[in-house]
Amino acid sequence: MSNPRHSSRTCVCAGVLLASVAALFSLGGPAEAAVAAPAPPGQPHVPAGVNASVQHPRATRVTAAVLSLDGRSLEPVLSGEDASYDTASIVKVDILATLLLQAQDAGRPLTARERALAEPMIRNSDNAATNALWREIGEAPGLEAANKRMGLTSTKGGPGTRWGLTRTTASDQIRLLLRVFDGAATSNTVSPLDKDSRAYIRALMSRVASDQAWGVSAASGSDHALKNGWLQRTASGLWDVNSVGRVTVDGHRYLVAVLSDGSPSMDDGISVVERAARQAVAATTRT
Repeated sequence: MSNPRHSSRTCVCAGVLLASVAALFSLGGPAEAAVAAPAPPGQPHVPAGVNASVQHPRATRVTAAVLSLDGRSLEPVLSGEDASYDTASIVKVDILATLLLQAQDAGRPLTARERALAEPMIRNSDNAATNALWREIGEAPGLEAANKRMGLTSTKGGPGTRWGLTRTTASDQIRLLLRVFDGAATSNTVSPLDKDSRAYIRALMSRVASDQAWGVSAASGSDHALKNGWLQRTASGLWDVNSVGRVTVDGHRYLVAVLSDGSPSMDDGISVVERAARQAVAATTRT
């Protein structure tokens, strides 16, 4: 049985989720999450995104990584195997960081058009805006060139237009966040993103739409900055649900990345991610 709080939240998110999924399917997002064909006569209706002929349920996987921004260590505390997962929409932070880095290289600020795309991409997880910026940064090669400069070692851009099938690890997501957020830990790193670029990403992640303020924020109070991602797989009907960001607990700030796949529903995936975030942060605060 799902948590009533999650069920209520999922109802609130339904319109945004359906719009996001529709854009993802029609505008070049992850191709594996394609809308199912109409069921043949006599067959049960299959929800969009589920291939009725191939169902391979498996256990849910989850990995959490936590790093104190107030400490000096650059190595996150890991819970679970630091395996590779599909990013879904958390890659949008990486896309924006790449866009800003390319603009810096050109000696210019973002254009009005770029800002008009970047802001809904992060705050509302707008897929159409992401499609446009993915093309602008040069798709996977552009993303990977920027990631090399930012110290990401285990992130591979999605094929062609399929940005949501970018592969990453929880540790790499912490490395990305270290290039965005300020703290004692980041004094040991050199971010290729300048002060204004970092502040811009932080500002957008701090103002995500209210229906997307779930995930790693479950480990925090009201002070958090995040980006979430979710994707239903065609072959299995199972869900990838991810969340990355910065949380504050008892006045201390932590970078948190939780990646998961194999959940039977989005709501279950949110529960898995939020539970993992709370447990991982609590374990880190005790050390």
